[in-house]
Amino acid sequence: MAQRDYDGSLKLSERALAQAGSQGPADEALFSLGLIYAHLDNPKKDYAKALTYFQRLVKEFPKSPLAEEAKAWAGVLQENQSLKEVIEKTKEVDIAVDEKKREIGK
Repeated sequence: MAQRDYDGSLKLSERALAQAGSQGPADEALFSLGLIYAHLDNPKKDYAKALTYFQRLVKEFPKSPLAEEAKAWAGVLQENQSLKEVIEKTKEVDIAVDEKKREIGK
């Protein structure tokens, strides 16, 4: 991932997760997958997928040293989603207000 090879990093992490199953390195693979999908420079970033991986890590490996950091990432991603929804609703209201102003102005 440091070399910005997000597809390669994704494949390695998915392979590690498949091989680990429910064993130790699976938490690291889940965390890595979350980071890959959340990375700002990743052209295929997907915050919903990132959130899913972080939540899965917390659920399946609550005693992992990565669990607290995954909780923090999940919280940030959930807050980001909430803010996006507020922005979209605000845009809809702005459009409706502009339409009413045009109607009144006629």
